[in-house]
Parts: sequence; C-alpha cells; structure tokens
Amino acid sequence: MPLSPSQKRYLRSLAHDLHPVILLGAKGATEAVVKELDLALSHHELVKVKLSGGDKEEREEQIRILLEGTSAENVQQIGHTVVLFRRNQDDPRLALPR
Repeated sequence: MPLSPSQKRYLRSLAHDLHPVILLGAKGATEAVVKELDLALSHHELVKVKLSGGDKEEREEQIRILLEGTSAENVQQIGHTVVLFRRNQDDPRLALPR
C-alpha cells in the first residue's frame, strides 16, 4: 500500500534527526548493499542512505536498484541522501498517521 502524503510528511519529520545507516561506495548499489539495507529496514523500518557521487541519472539508478531489491518506498531524496521506509509486518515499530 503506497504511503499517503501525510504519512510521508510524518516520516520525513522522523528522518530529520537520523544519520545515514548505509553509505554507498564507488561500486554503487551492489547485491551486498541491498542485503544489508534489507536487514536495516527489517530492524529500523525507516533508514537514511547516503548515495555515492555521480550525476543525477546514476543516483536515480542506485535508488531504483535499492527500492526494487528491498520492496521499500522512497520517502524523500535530497541531493545524495535518500530516506527509505518499509513496514515490518511481524513487529511494526512506527505508528503511521492515517
């Protein structure tokens, strides 16, 4: 189920104080990074990722790989930082507004 605008706004406010959990290196979004992000999303639900350098198209491709590999949703992207969210179905940690 896609996030509503009010839910995205709430998640952006929560993510403001977070530090990036995943830092992409020169190789970009590899399979190992996707696995690590999957674990981080299972544990935290809301994760900030620092993308590697490159042009806008390269960053968009990295985000696409991360989203497809983890079934997460893009909450916000500012420059080289992206905030991803995926609800933990077994043990939800964040209460989202309607």
